[in-house]
Amino acid sequence: MRIIKSMNFDAAHFLDEEGEAEPNARPYARMHGHSFQLEVMIEGEQAQSTGWVVDFGDVTDALAELHDALDHRLLNEIEGLERPTLENICKWAADKLKPRFPGLVQVRVSRPSNGETCIHDL
Repeated sequence: MRIIKSMNFDAAHFLDEEGEAEPNARPYARMHGHSFQLEVMIEGEQAQSTGWVVDFGDVTDALAELHDALDHRLLNEIEGLERPTLENICKWAADKLKPRFPGLVQVRVSRPSNGETCIHDL
């Protein structure tokens, strides 16, 4: 079985070219913000005693910690997210969650307003 849990967060970032934003650079070189959705998929056997793959409460707690680290922050200032592309946000979240949830099989990060999504399969 697979269970899926998601969270939303809002954050600012910039994606400059090698540390220097030029006046005619693409708009993403300037600081700007997005609403993001982060979704995790955990796979495993259903425990007979509980009926769960994992306790959704544990997943909620773990995502709350990520939310606290990401929401209303400048992502470039977070260790490991100095270049906060969707790809790097996926990997960062997976690295934080995998030790806690060995059955983690996928992290998905989206910017719904842009129609952009990155899927990191583990």
